[in-house]
Amino acid sequence: MTEAKPFTPAPLIATELKLDESHVATVIRLLDEGNTVPFIARYRKEMTGSLDDVQIHAIEERRAYLTDLDKRRQTVLSSIEEQGKLTEELKVKIAACTTKAALEDLYLPYKPKRRTRAMIAREKGLEPLANRILEQPSSGDPLAEGAAFVDGEKGVDSADAALAGARDIIAEVVAENADFRSMVRDKFANSGVLVAVRDAKATEEATKYSDYYDYQEPAANIPSHRFLAVRRGEKEGVLRYRIEVDADPLAGRMKLELGLNEQSPFAEQLSSAVDDAYQRLIGPSVENDVRVEMKMRADRSAVEIFADNLRNLLLAAPLGGKRVLGVDPGLRTGCKCAALDETGKFLDNLTIYLVKGDHSLDKARQDLLAMMQKHQPATIAVGNGTGGRETEKFIRRILKEQGLDRTDVVQVNEAGASVYSASKTAQQEFPELDVTVRGAISIGRRLQDPLAELVKIEPKSIGVGQYQHDVHQPLLTRKLNEVVESCVNHVGVELNTASVQLLSQVSGIGPGLATNIVQFREQNGAFESRKQLLKVPKLGPRTFEQAAGFLRIRGAANPLDASAVHPERYRLVNRIAGDMSVSLGDLVGDAKLVETIELKRYIDDEVGEPTLRDILDELKKPGRDPRQQFEAMAFRDDVETVADLKKGMTLDGVVTNVTAFGAFVDVGVHRDGLVHISQLADRFVKDPNEVVKVGDRIKVHVIDVDLDRERISLSARSQPSADAPSTGSPPAKNRQQGRPAPGGGRPPAPRKNNKFSYNPFADLLKK
Repeated sequence: MTEAKPFTPAPLIATELKLDESHVATVIRLLDEGNTVPFIARYRKEMTGSLDDVQIHAIEERRAYLTDLDKRRQTVLSSIEEQGKLTEELKVKIAACTTKAALEDLYLPYKPKRRTRAMIAREKGLEPLANRILEQPSSGDPLAEGAAFVDGEKGVDSADAALAGARDIIAEVVAENADFRSMVRDKFANSGVLVAVRDAKATEEATKYSDYYDYQEPAANIPSHRFLAVRRGEKEGVLRYRIEVDADPLAGRMKLELGLNEQSPFAEQLSSAVDDAYQRLIGPSVENDVRVEMKMRADRSAVEIFADNLRNLLLAAPLGGKRVLGVDPGLRTGCKCAALDETGKFLDNLTIYLVKGDHSLDKARQDLLAMMQKHQPATIAVGNGTGGRETEKFIRRILKEQGLDRTDVVQVNEAGASVYSASKTAQQEFPELDVTVRGAISIGRRLQDPLAELVKIEPKSIGVGQYQHDVHQPLLTRKLNEVVESCVNHVGVELNTASVQLLSQVSGIGPGLATNIVQFREQNGAFESRKQLLKVPKLGPRTFEQAAGFLRIRGAANPLDASAVHPERYRLVNRIAGDMSVSLGDLVGDAKLVETIELKRYIDDEVGEPTLRDILDELKKPGRDPRQQFEAMAFRDDVETVADLKKGMTLDGVVTNVTAFGAFVDVGVHRDGLVHISQLADRFVKDPNEVVKVGDRIKVHVIDVDLDRERISLSARSQPSADAPSTGSPPAKNRQQGRPAPGGGRPPAPRKNNKFSYNPFADLLKK
C-alpha cells in the first residue's frame, strides 16, 4: 500500500462546525504546540478569529474523533490489503468515511470472524449454488440443482440442506453489504419507534417506571431524560425496550437491488435468504448500533444540561470579602457554627442545640450572640438541609431582639458540603476539626465565593445533573472538568489566597504545580509580582505564559498584575501611558482617560482590535469580577415544610437544577418543587434553558402538593394550569392517543405487525 498522506482534519471540521478553515487549522496548531484552551480563547483572538472556549473545545473533541477514525482507517486498509482484496474503488469508499459506523460497515466482509453458518456452507462447497440463486435464472429446478450438491461426507444430506446452506451464504452476503446496512441504519435511526414494555419478570405493582409499561415514541426525537429513564428501567429489570421499524420496504428494496425475478424458479430461495438476512443478521446488529448511538446522543444531551447547570452555579454571585458565620443545621447533633474572616480563614467554631428545651435555647442564644460579638460577621450563611428553615428562623429572631437586623441571614445550598467535609482535601485543610464543622466552613465559604469553594468538590456531587450516573462517565468527567476550568479562568484567581484546588484549574497549572505555588507562598510570603512565579520550582517560561494572565495580585507594585492584561502586553500598555503623558498608575482604573485612547494607533501584526479592546476594558476596571452582584434571598416566614404549602400560593424561589423536562425550584421547604417545561412561561418552551438558569430567582405558584411522596408541582406562568405533569415522564396513554410529547416531538407512527419486523419481544408481548 502506498504511504498514507498526513491526516488533515481542519477542512472537515470547519465544514461540520461552520467555521473558517484557517481559524480551525490555527486552533489545531496551537493545541499541538501545548497551548491551553483558556489561553487560546483569551490571548490569541487575532489568530483564531475570536473563537471562544466552547468552539475551541468542539474543535478539540472533533479532531480527537477524526484522528481516531483515521487510525482505524489505516488499520482497516492494511488488513484488507494483506488479504489481497483492496481495490481502488474500495479504497476510495474507505477514504470517504466520516463515521466509525460507515467504516466498520465497509470492513465487515473482510473482518476476521468466528465460524459462521455461511463459512460452514462454503466449506461444504455450496457457494456455486448460492451464486446460481443470486443469478435468478428464468429456468431450472432448485431442488434438482440442490440435489447435485448432496454429499454425505461433507454433511449435505439432502437437496433441502444444500439449498439451506446456499441461503446462509446469501444471507451473509446481504448482511455484509455496506449500502444495505446504511439503508437499514437510516431507517432505524430516523423512522424507528422506541417501544417499551413491562418486563415479564417484573411485578405488576406501580413503580416510577409505570408510565413506560406500554409506551412508544419516535426514536429520532425522544428526549434524553426519557430515553435514559427507559434504559435505567431495563437495567433494573422492570422494563424491556426495542426499536421497531416497518421492514417490508427495506426487504423489498434489498430484493430489488439483488435483482429478484418473480418469474424465476429461484425467486423464493432469494426472497427467503433476504428475509433471513434481515431477521437474523442485519436487524439485530443495526438495532444494537442505533441503540448505542441513541445512548451517546442522550448522554451528550444530559451532559450538556449538567454542564450548563454547573457553569451557572460556579459563576453565582459571590458575597465577597466580608466576615461570615457558616451554620450547618442539625436537630439531634446540634447546629455547627464556624466563623470565617474576610478571606475565608477559619477563626472559631461553636455548637448550639435548638431542640432540648428552653434552657438549651437560652444557652444557644447566649453562645451565638457571644460568637457574633467576638467575630462581627456581616452575614450568616445557613445550610438549606434538614432543620435549615428552623435554624434560620431562630437566628433571625435573635437578631431582631438584639437590634441586629442589618446582619443578613442567607440560605445556602449545601449540596456536596458533606462530600467535601469527609474528603482528603478537607482532612488536609482541617485535620483537627470534626467533619460537621468542616461542613459549616464549606457552607460559609461557598457564600463568600461559590467558585473557590465548589472547585474542591467533585462536580458530580454538587447535585445539578440529570441521570448523571447513567451517562458515559469519561464523557461526563471530561465535560465537567472543562466547565470548571472555563469558569475559573473566566473569573481569574487571586494568587495570594487561592487554594491548591483552585490554582490547579488555572490554565497551564495542574495539581503538582499548584502545590508548589502554595508551598512557595507559605515559605516566602505573599507574591509581590507575577514575575516572581518564575521562582516557583518546576514553573518555567512556557507555563508562565499560559497561566500568568489568569492570576491576580491585588496591591502589587505593577497595577497590571491585578488585571487580566497578559505580561506579554505590559510593554504595549506602558507605551500607551507614555503616549498620553501619564504614569501607568494614573492610567489604570481611569475609565474616562482610557476612553480617549486612539485604538487604531496600536494595531500591528501582533496585536489586533480584539486584544486591544480586552486591554482597554481591563484598564477601565482592572481585575473586575465578571460575576453578578450578590443579593440576599429570603423565603416566606410562614412556609417552612411541605405541609405548609397550599394550592394557589405564590412564592419566591431559587432555581436549583434545570433538566430537559423542566426546572427544580427551592421555595424554602427542604424539598425542591418541579416547574414542568409546560409551566415555565406563558409561551411554548422547547428548551428550559431558554428561560431559566441555575441560581435564577423566580416567582412561582403552587399547583399541586403530594404529601405522601413529598412532591411539589409549581408553575411560573401568569395563569398556571393544574394539569401539568408532575414528573419528567409523560403518561403513556397520552402518547398513544397522539398528543405531542412534553418538550416537543410528534406522535409515533402506529406499530405494524409484519413478518420482517425484528421483534425479540414477540413471546413477551403474547403473554
